[in-house]
Amino acid sequence: MNGPSFSLKVPAGDNRSRRVCDACGFVDYVNPRIVVGAVCAWEDRVLLCRRAIEPRQGFWTVPAGFLEEGESVEAGARREAWEEARADIQIDALLGLYSVPRLSQVQIMFRARLVSPAVAAGEESLEVRLYGWGDIPWDDLAFPSVLWALQHFEEVRGQGVFAARSNPPGTVP
Repeated sequence: MNGPSFSLKVPAGDNRSRRVCDACGFVDYVNPRIVVGAVCAWEDRVLLCRRAIEPRQGFWTVPAGFLEEGESVEAGARREAWEEARADIQIDALLGLYSVPRLSQVQIMFRARLVSPAVAAGEESLEVRLYGWGDIPWDDLAFPSVLWALQHFEEVRGQGVFAARSNPPGTVP
């Protein structure tokens, strides 16, 4: 059985080409994906996960991943921390909102505290570790947004109230 066929067209009232069903005119909007995550701290150390999956397998990241349907951004960040590092976290504040148009992503990062330093690699992580600031493997971070989130975390360390950050000036995501 064949499914519906789609053609690229500019729908009425729109200004760009979209996938439109040839039979019924349904517009198949393809919109950016939302990534949620957190820079998680225990005392003066931050949690990093060494990726067991592509892209960037073997590189270090903060626990983060795609938001699921019907999930709040906070619940998604807590779920990702649990899935990747078996970490129970308390979200403190919105840390950053990063635009990555080349990947059609919006990345929402929180500042969080670990409920306990007991962490372990989940199925998407090769290992997890709590790093002191000077020991972070800066040259082995998986993505630019991980660097940005860590830098923004350090900028607001100890501040109770602060403005969420965005892509650093001059960066090309």
